[in-house]
Amino acid sequence: MTLQPTSIPDVLIIKPKVFTDHRGYFFESFNANTFKKLGIAIDFVQDNESYSRKGVIRGLHYQLSPYAQTKLVRVVSGRIFDVAVDIRKNSPTFGQWVGIELSDENKYQLLIPKGFAHGFAVLSDYAIVNYKCDEYYKPEADRGIRYNDPEIGIDWQISPEQAIVSAKDNVHPALKEAELNFVFGSTY
Repeated sequence: MTLQPTSIPDVLIIKPKVFTDHRGYFFESFNANTFKKLGIAIDFVQDNESYSRKGVIRGLHYQLSPYAQTKLVRVVSGRIFDVAVDIRKNSPTFGQWVGIELSDENKYQLLIPKGFAHGFAVLSDYAIVNYKCDEYYKPEADRGIRYNDPEIGIDWQISPEQAIVSAKDNVHPALKEAELNFVFGSTY
């Protein structure tokens, strides 16, 4: 497994070592010891999986501290454009976003730390997305930011006419109006 930094240093691309032969492939998507050797000591407590069709945009989601979640996102089947937005007050990258294509072909994973909002757009006919969290889902801490906030300016890699967004995600506030309790440099 190797780590690749993104334009926002705390968001990391994880590239697993994939073994292929005439039967198919094998790789470790998570190994606590390997992660610790790479400097990532996270105790994941919950796995989530979603199925979505082409054009679906899910996000931008986060949970307020002390229930903030670090997420390790990967695609089981299909192709997505995965996005993390820095929502840590006083961060030099506050309001900036990073996006990467995750697919069943490249097998990359995106590690999104606490203090970031997360979302993705489905680029293939459908996608099955799995992600680990280091905190349990808490409905009372669940928050979101509007996926098409012009001040953030995410290029979702799909046209606005093609976007399929839930009623809940359509009414999230813009970043400047969102409830945030993350401060750069703090541990959550």
